[in-house]
Amino acid sequence: MHDTTQQTTGTPSIRFWTAGTQGPRVLLIMGYGMRGDIWEPQINGLRQTHQVAWFDNRGIGDSERGSKSRWRMHDMALDTLSVMDHLGWEHCHLVGVSMGGMIAQEVALHAPHRLQSLSLIVTHAGGITLQKLPTRKGLKAFVGLNQGDLNQRIESLKRLLYPPEYLALADHEALRKRIQKRIGRPLDRATALGQLSAIARHDTRKRLGRLKMPTLIIKAGQDILVRPTASDHLKAYMPSAAFIEIPEAGHGVIFQASDRVNAVLQTHFKQATKE
Repeated sequence: MHDTTQQTTGTPSIRFWTAGTQGPRVLLIMGYGMRGDIWEPQINGLRQTHQVAWFDNRGIGDSERGSKSRWRMHDMALDTLSVMDHLGWEHCHLVGVSMGGMIAQEVALHAPHRLQSLSLIVTHAGGITLQKLPTRKGLKAFVGLNQGDLNQRIESLKRLLYPPEYLALADHEALRKRIQKRIGRPLDRATALGQLSAIARHDTRKRLGRLKMPTLIIKAGQDILVRPTASDHLKAYMPSAAFIEIPEAGHGVIFQASDRVNAVLQTHFKQATKE
């Protein structure tokens, strides 16, 4: 079974990949500054029983940035729908992590009929609120991503994504390889500002109550980038959503607790398909 790669024909053009040839359709949306293949643990965990697609957000990897110097989550939601259109997918299970979860919220609000289910991992509903800001430790690590040499930036990202207890026992060579996918090729300034602008203006708080599709929220108890309480607030806006907390996980939960995340997602997809 081989991955396939394609490019949308719209503006901007978005590079996307697929794996798996049978089963429910799952589209994965990555977060700030990261290439879509950071979803590797989920791609490998789902591809045997699901059709899985993932992509690079605008300005990332081989995806075009487009002409806008600043954009909104809605723009990236339209990019997501363009991937679905090029795949010929009328419906899918949509999964977003961090900023990808913010994009997923906008997709769900703009085109609810396209989603069989929605999964929101370590993300928030935005607005002018403390919940959208990193902790002091998280902000320091985030700033460190753009300072020093490659080794220093890798260490900053480790601290941002994973709690000290996990790092003390982790395979640091595997972590380094994974992290180099993120920062081996620096994020260009225009894309960084475009994505940060979208995050700063993101606010779905008053609209999330409209959503009726089966929804899952995953909270990481040790997250220093998106505060764990942000998931609690998201649940308050979506009272019918299923809610899972992984207490020991940091913002890098999709890697740190990949088996747990994959199992929870598969159960959610199965239940949503029955409804």
